[in-house]
Amino acid sequence: MKKITLKIDGMACSMCEAHVNDAIRNGFKVRKVSSNAKKGESVIIADENIGEADLRRVLDPTGYRLTGYSSEEYEKKGLFGFLK
Repeated sequence: MKKITLKIDGMACSMCEAHVNDAIRNGFKVRKVSSNAKKGESVIIADENIGEADLRRVLDPTGYRLTGYSSEEYEKKGLFGFLK
């Protein structure tokens, strides 16, 4: 799984967060997406990597601007993660 962190310019409130989350969910198959307007950040958990150009293509029509992108491996850690 991949954890993709985006820096997004233009988010100001919880409705902005919802618009960004909906755009990402509608454009890609993701396990989880959460946005934080105060940090100007969205975090995506997905089975496969999503390219920066693809994310930009989905976000540009919404009026929010992608200013940063990073992707890293994600390992789910839960209550029983120590059993591996």
